[in-house]
Amino acid sequence: MATTIDGSKSTSLNATALPISHTVDSDNQKPAIVAEPLHGKPDIEHAIVEDDPRKWGPARKNAILAIVSGASMIAGLAANIQNPANAQIEQDLHTTSGNISWSLSLFILVQGNFPIIWSAISEIKGRMLVYVLSISLFTIGSIVVATSNTIGLLIGMRILQAAGSSAVMAIAAATLADIYESHERGTKMGIYYSAPLLGPSLGPILGGALTQGFNWRAVFWFLVVWGFIILMAFLFLFKDTFRRERSLTYQHVLRMRMRERAHEHSKRSTVTDRGHSTELDHAVPQDLEAQTKKSGGTPAPPALTEVKLSLKDVNPFPPLWKILKRKNNISILIPSGLIFAFSYSMSYTCARTLADSYGYDALKTGLVLLSLGVGDIVGSQLGGRWSDRTLAKLKAQNGGRSYPEMRLESTKLAMPFLPLSVIAYAWICEKHVNVAAICVTLFLAGFFSIWIYTSTLAYIVDANKGRSSTAVAANSAFRGGSAFVAAEVAIPLQNAIGDGGLYTLWGGLLIITELLILVVIYKGEKWREEGEAEDEDKPGK
Repeated sequence: MATTIDGSKSTSLNATALPISHTVDSDNQKPAIVAEPLHGKPDIEHAIVEDDPRKWGPARKNAILAIVSGASMIAGLAANIQNPANAQIEQDLHTTSGNISWSLSLFILVQGNFPIIWSAISEIKGRMLVYVLSISLFTIGSIVVATSNTIGLLIGMRILQAAGSSAVMAIAAATLADIYESHERGTKMGIYYSAPLLGPSLGPILGGALTQGFNWRAVFWFLVVWGFIILMAFLFLFKDTFRRERSLTYQHVLRMRMRERAHEHSKRSTVTDRGHSTELDHAVPQDLEAQTKKSGGTPAPPALTEVKLSLKDVNPFPPLWKILKRKNNISILIPSGLIFAFSYSMSYTCARTLADSYGYDALKTGLVLLSLGVGDIVGSQLGGRWSDRTLAKLKAQNGGRSYPEMRLESTKLAMPFLPLSVIAYAWICEKHVNVAAICVTLFLAGFFSIWIYTSTLAYIVDANKGRSSTAVAANSAFRGGSAFVAAEVAIPLQNAIGDGGLYTLWGGLLIITELLILVVIYKGEKWREEGEAEDEDKPGK
């Protein structure tokens, strides 16, 4: 006989809205799952799970944070470390600058869009396998790039590198959501995101130093070593944080299986005693022993002890569509993509400006670009902490109740300064002012852009409970697609209208992104609740 842990009373309810409750089989003490009545929205964030990651000690949580942060550096490093070596690669492999450009653009495009695949796999096998498999692919790709003798092989393996390095972009934020409560996430997201922000800054410095000291192949051997270190950390120090009970995908599949079992049992009950049949395709009672008596002796379906997901169950596109069709999500994903594209464009074109107008070599260029990275890191740290502080303050004012849009209030502080710093950078570069002014504006642009981005990333996670990895993968796709376009149009626009025109244009686009964020602050809660209500009416992944 199976009995529910919470002891709630049996109630008829629609099977399409069945929440999940853990049970224990009294004979063998194995965990089981049955349905329980729905008296409000289920708190999927705090579903009871075995070895709850949120209850782990600070040491283990900090170790996980450090490992995923180190892994996330791979994405930024691999995307930017090649730039100082491009001229040498072009000469050594007897190729053209157009092919070199393709190796960069395709890398960022694949890196941005492949995470949705990793997100789907993580719903079946958990976070651990995805991390190990993806970092292994990245390391193998780096080895082949380092030994390649043709540009075609280099481009192909750069794509493999991009696919491997992209997994952490999809599930790292979801991993942090697994172990931290929502009021902690702003600070932890800020710490985590400092690591990938180092990549665009340290990449040119490391790439320039390794290329000048050795050759372009040393750049990719460095990535091999870093990938191997991270792989060992995941294998020996990381513990999987994924719990299927907190996944909407898993709950959806479980409900489907329960409906199927209930339907079969309903048929058997009808045959046994038509006068006392139980409408199990519309209700799944919890008191299984009592139900057996009611149904004329026909045993009720046993509680499910396990549901195994298949690739069909985790088709990434239905849950992705649920993310994209919500107005609050799309209104944040667009600003997120544009902010990343702006940062990618700035680091790309600034290197060219410093080389052509200031005569800087690769190493000096990397040192100047470090200003952008330092601004990113400081903005990520302070922005994350301010986001948590703002959320706590607003929650207290709201009687202890919080909602995701509260977190976006912290972005208002940075909004006036971001477009101003970008436009200042535009005309400082255009007029060839002293390089110290470029360093200052790079720092400010990085600081204010990441201040805003940290809160938007945390919002994407908080506003899509149970689908955090899919939501972050959608965010990554917007980033990758936007950066691909920005990289392809940056040089033609820079040649046509100069840095002054190009980054004045970017200043205008960033004002639009800020307006979209403001709209979500004031309309997002209503939009989000409408989307949640629609999902409840039409349950799915």
